[in-house]
Amino acid sequence: MIYLLRRLGFYVVAWCVSLTLNFFIPRLAPGDPASALEAQFQGRLDPAAFEAMRVAFGLSDEPATVLFVKYLKNLARGDLGVSIAHFPAPVSEVIGQGLLWTLFLSGLALAISFSLGTLLGTVLGFFRGGRADAIVSSIFTLFGAFPYFWLAMILLYGGGFMTGLFPLRHAYSDGLRPSWSLEFAVDVLHHAFLPALAIVLASAGGWLITMRSSMMSVLGEDFILLARAKGLSQARVMLRYAAPSAILPSLTGFGMALGFILSGSLLTEVVFSYPGQGYLFFEAVKSLDYPLMQGLFLSITSSVLLANMAVDVGLVFFDPRLRK
Repeated sequence: MIYLLRRLGFYVVAWCVSLTLNFFIPRLAPGDPASALEAQFQGRLDPAAFEAMRVAFGLSDEPATVLFVKYLKNLARGDLGVSIAHFPAPVSEVIGQGLLWTLFLSGLALAISFSLGTLLGTVLGFFRGGRADAIVSSIFTLFGAFPYFWLAMILLYGGGFMTGLFPLRHAYSDGLRPSWSLEFAVDVLHHAFLPALAIVLASAGGWLITMRSSMMSVLGEDFILLARAKGLSQARVMLRYAAPSAILPSLTGFGMALGFILSGSLLTEVVFSYPGQGYLFFEAVKSLDYPLMQGLFLSITSSVLLANMAVDVGLVFFDPRLRK
């Protein structure tokens, strides 16, 4: 309990620090959203209306400390402001639209890459030194050395542009409307295949290497030698004794990756114009959309902290040493 309370205090402090940085960092970037708005309308907007828009977007000339206090008060009411790039849509509505697509794409890719990498790492680590170990580990390590966006561009060019087997952009076809139908579900999976494949190819190798290394270190422990001395089958020793102990480092990494799901795979989403959180963040930075940047950054940091806290709680049950 003391361990959990200490970790909870750490996460509360970290969230408060991130909240402060969330407000001030966008304002340190070069450029000014008010100037960008003025240039966009090219002087055609009435000065009074322009001033009202600046106030609505939180771009007044008041001191930063005063604006920060107002930001905290609005945040306490659940008001994230109005998006500049998607005016007049509220930030919460814009984030909600991209959140579902990010959870679907990044969540699906993370689940596949973690399951595939952990399973292969378990088998290859237990039967290390064979030909399959050398070939499979080398292939996934090679793919893991490439950045997401490079694999995404290669897959987009080969699978979309050259062959036309997969769509080039967006999350579903322009002629379809979102609905709970088989046609729409198949179309969404068709659009998500290449972006998800790029993420899986780039990240599965990391899970494989982590699990393989953990398995190799666990196999020298006394309880594994005892299990083998009892004459237990190889499969039971691997799955019942070695894998549960070796998976702890992977679970910690999975919790952190789970928190980063909300950020989306920014460059992959940009390459495929996939309307997730990462693509929204890219558009917000490009258009100096302070309210949307702050809302996205807050959702990302909060999800990361919550995921890490959940991992800490889970590790208390998996690892008896922490309970002592």
